[in-house]
Amino acid sequence: MLKWAIIFAVISLLAGVFGFTGVASGAAGIAKILFFIFVAIAVVFLVIALLGVGAVA
Repeated sequence: MLKWAIIFAVISLLAGVFGFTGVASGAAGIAKILFFIFVAIAVVFLVIALLGVGAVA
């Protein structure tokens, strides 16, 4: 799923280069939201692993 954040980041860069600022800001916002979701999931898995509650798949 991290590939979607990268795709939206690339879209925002290309749209910014070609002058589509509205598209660029929208794609950058989506990429930022996806990134924070992935970070939150990684932190939850890390805490679970450190507590030894169970195996993280």
